[in-house]
Amino acid sequence: MKSSFLNQGFQVAKRLIASTLACLAIATLVWQGNFLVDNSAIALPQQVILAASNLDKAQNKAQNDAESTKGFVRDVKNKVQETARKNADRVDDATDGSNFLERKAQRDAGRVQQRAEQDAARTQEAIDDTKNVFERAVDGVKDAFTD
Repeated sequence: MKSSFLNQGFQVAKRLIASTLACLAIATLVWQGNFLVDNSAIALPQQVILAASNLDKAQNKAQNDAESTKGFVRDVKNKVQETARKNADRVDDATDGSNFLERKAQRDAGRVQQRAEQDAARTQEAIDDTKNVFERAVDGVKDAFTD
């Protein structure tokens, strides 16, 4: 019988200690104020202005990069076309008169030049699409800061 009585006393003591620790933990959290008000998401006006100017810089950088990349694509296209012309001219010089190889080389040169134009146009369109997606994202972030 005495052991039951002791077990009941220990159970009561456990509950008192657990409830005391829980109350202390809650009081500590409330005293720190972390769960009542969280002002960390409120931006200061200076931070909004700095963020907006950084977004403008990023947007300008994207435009400059897109233009330089499109210039690179145009240069590559011109070099491919020039190489195709040179190869056709070499075949023309190597063969006498109008024969099958000469006609095939001219046809291939025309095909290569046409493909270079198409590939360059597709690549430049993809560059523009990527730039536009980035600019829309930047504009969305700017709008979020200004609202």
